[in-house]
Amino acid sequence: MTDSKTAGSSPAPGGTPGGRFDWSWLRVTGSVGPLGIAIAVLWLSIIVLLPLAALTVTSFDEGWSGFWDAISAPAAVDSLRITVLVSIVVAVINVVMGTLIAWVLVRDDFPGKGIVNALIDLPFALPTIVASIVLLSLYGPQSPIDIHLNATQPGLIVALAFVTLPFVVRSVQPVLIEADREVEQAALSLGADNWTTFRRIVLPTLGPAIISGGGLAFARAIGEYGSVVLIGGAIPRKTEMASQYIQKQIEIDRPINAAAVSVALLAISFASLLVLRLLAERSVRKEQETR
Repeated sequence: MTDSKTAGSSPAPGGTPGGRFDWSWLRVTGSVGPLGIAIAVLWLSIIVLLPLAALTVTSFDEGWSGFWDAISAPAAVDSLRITVLVSIVVAVINVVMGTLIAWVLVRDDFPGKGIVNALIDLPFALPTIVASIVLLSLYGPQSPIDIHLNATQPGLIVALAFVTLPFVVRSVQPVLIEADREVEQAALSLGADNWTTFRRIVLPTLGPAIISGGGLAFARAIGEYGSVVLIGGAIPRKTEMASQYIQKQIEIDRPINAAAVSVALLAISFASLLVLRLLAERSVRKEQETR
């Protein structure tokens, strides 16, 4: 038979053996304290959470059926499909080229290196509509180099690659700067070729940064508007991005449809960033375990 004192002394969930509730999990640690955390949460709520909540509520003004009808309309599905596929292609291209550019900027010296390094950040400062005008003048109907990409999906890819390249370069570059080159030199001295050294030593170190940069590039691409508004042509079911479809719905006074597709884009962005963040953390843990 169980002793009544023993049974009564077992702690309740979240409690202590004495029966008192354990509040230690609510303890705030760090340098900013409760006030700093409260200010950060308040600002995040005003700038991010409240607008997203208002958008979500608007998208469901006609109930679940109205939301589903809005995002399952053929034109909406096609715009989302084009947006996701083009953004994936752009992210993959920039993962490869961005990593290569970061490698060149860190490991090589050449005349004009500082200028090239500064140009990487140009898409951050340049209004994206200006990028669309420049690309249209270069690859449009009056192309001086006789390459015509206006109103085509390759034109969308070029425009989005331009505005998303810095995300990968600036994610990989600092990690590459801090990488231990002595390990690479040791591998080369033991007979490993350059590709084996990169694949077995450098790539695992750069993996989390590459994944993070690729995720940011993808998320930026699916929501981009300015750089594709002219070069893309917004041809329905061919080159119309989701952002352009949303604008069209607002212009024809269908705000619920615009809000519904916007929520779908937000869900895709959040899911992709969450998955990539988990992959990056897993890659970091695996690298730490191998050390």
